[in-house]
Amino acid sequence: MAGTTQIHPDKVRAYRASDYRLGHTPQDIVLRIGQRSERLARLFADRGIHCGAFLTAFNPRGSLQPDADNERAHSVLARWLRQQHLDAIEGSGSEEGSDWPAEKSWFALGLQLERARALGLRFDQDAIVWVGADAVPQLILLR
Repeated sequence: MAGTTQIHPDKVRAYRASDYRLGHTPQDIVLRIGQRSERLARLFADRGIHCGAFLTAFNPRGSLQPDADNERAHSVLARWLRQQHLDAIEGSGSEEGSDWPAEKSWFALGLQLERARALGLRFDQDAIVWVGADAVPQLILLR
């Protein structure tokens, strides 16, 4: 989809350069697009799953929103994940050295690609990060 996306190339570059952090401690798992994560592979094996998705509800379409709106959307996403009985790890996505604020996010364990895409679209996001059994994060553009 990268060749046909409506998303500005600078945004795509930023999404590819971002760190996608699962957790809020020094033991966080940090995902990088295209780089296998041994720690995530172990988590998948420990939980008996083979995929997951890194999702945010912050800043729809990459447009800065007021903090209150972002927090509200983050809570709605959390509620949806709970209702679907999905284990999720709270985290954040950010590009080092960027002025763009870190975006609170969730890594939904076991969330299949098509459901993850639909959820990203529901929250009007440009992209999601999806990880299959190979533990290599992929940037999935949605527009």
